[in-house]
Amino acid sequence: MHPFSEELHRSSRIGWLRAAVLGANDGIVSTASLVVGVAAGGASSSEIFLAGTAGLVAGAMSMAAGEYVSVSSQSDTEQADLQRERKELETQPDLELEELAGIYMQRGLQPELAKQVAEQLTAHDAIGTHARDELGISELTAARPIQAAFASAGTFAVGAAIPLLVAWLVPRNAVIAVVIIASLVLLAVLGGWGAQAGGAKIATGAWRVTFWGAIAMALTAGVGWMFGATV
Repeated sequence: MHPFSEELHRSSRIGWLRAAVLGANDGIVSTASLVVGVAAGGASSSEIFLAGTAGLVAGAMSMAAGEYVSVSSQSDTEQADLQRERKELETQPDLELEELAGIYMQRGLQPELAKQVAEQLTAHDAIGTHARDELGISELTAARPIQAAFASAGTFAVGAAIPLLVAWLVPRNAVIAVVIIASLVLLAVLGGWGAQAGGAKIATGAWRVTFWGAIAMALTAGVGWMFGATV
């Protein structure tokens, strides 16, 4: 396969990969931290499971809403820019053509060639060309609110379910240690997978996710031990 094809393939993952990795990471970290904190405060097994389940549902809905609102705002901005660009193409096409040629000259093309490229691409797809080369908006990177919301909510729920299941299955006196170990392993795997899918270094991705997960669980456990809180 041509190297360029592989680059396009990875770029096409940007929209859902970011939301999926963020959702799963947040699901594991927040639920594991919640379980560890509540367990450290002396809660019973049923109380731990109740708190974790409530955290899973609330977190998944929060992730879905947050991603939808955030990405919708990005989409609104993109649509406003495209609408303005369409109007400018209708009212001042010559100026827009010069602007496009100038972009290509800045990228290294000779003036005559830059003008030819601008003319041909404008004739083929004027708004698509300006969206991509002037505004930086393409099919691969365009905002997709619904996709982001479902990806975040779904992966959050999956990530959160794992430490919750571990807490349910292991004896009460082993909950804290087992949940921490299992969650850190999962975070390392998730970070490595996300890095590999995006073409980055696996070790770097695994380390940064695991590090921040460990910090979150340690701080939450400290709160539980300090205040002896139960849910």
